[in-house]
Order: sequence, then C-alpha cells, then structure tokens
Amino acid sequence: QRCQVATVPPADPAAPRGERYLGHGDKAKDVPVYEAELGTKRQDSNHLHQFILHAALDNVDEAMWGTQSMFLKAVDRYYELYVSAWVTAGHTKFLLLHEPRSEDGIKAFFQEVHELYLRIVLNPFQTQTSRIKNPAFDLRVRAAARRYLQ
Repeated sequence: QRCQVATVPPADPAAPRGERYLGHGDKAKDVPVYEAELGTKRQDSNHLHQFILHAALDNVDEAMWGTQSMFLKAVDRYYELYVSAWVTAGHTKFLLLHEPRSEDGIKAFFQEVHELYLRIVLNPFQTQTSRIKNPAFDLRVRAAARRYLQ
C-alpha cells in the first residue's frame, strides 16, 4: 500500500523563496510543512508522489469552495492512486495519496491528524509555515495510519 500525507498551510508571503514549492500560478506559495511515507512497502517514486499531490492542489482549491465539509474525499486520480483532501477552517490542506480504500477510514484518519496538527500549531514556538519536526507528532500520525488506513 502506498500512502503519503502532506500538510500545506495557507501561503505565507514572508516565507523564504527556497522553502516554496515551484508549481503552477499561486501554488508556488504552498509550503508543505509535514510529509510522511506511510505505506508498508518502500517506493522509489517519492518525487512522482510529490508531483501528484502538488498537482492536486488546484482541484482541492476548486472543491473546497463548493462544500462546507472539511473532508473533500477523492479530489484527483492518477492511474490507480487517489488523492483525498481535508481542508481546515484556516485553509490548511491535508492531502493523502492512496490506493482505493474506504472513505470512512480516510475521514477518521484525517480527523485524528487534524487534532494532532492543532496541538502542534497551538504551540507558541511553532509558526504555521515552519516544518513540523516533532517526533511524537510523526509517531502519532503513523499510528493513526496503521489504525485507519490498513
């Protein structure tokens, strides 16, 4: 199973140029603050996964204005891989690249990751655009992935 999650906060115009994703239009300002390979198999297509997730940001931006739900379900597809999204009230985007699976498990995973993310962001020493390097956060995200995505 191949899964990858990326958290993209709202663009910060003060972020240094080197930390920005190079992409299409305004998406160049989206900075991933956390990424993890969550699958049991080690894949060598990490750059392809990043490209797929980055390309799906346009679809996420379109879909988030058409619903009041935070969970946007599958917003993009690349062959047998799907991109599901969760958008917070502050427009932080959680993206999950995965093979076909239950939407209920994906939604529960996103809910737990959202709660974990809020705990990190409420830390006064963490800015919204700085990378999350907390090992406890990483362990809890991986535990949630094992619990809900397998």
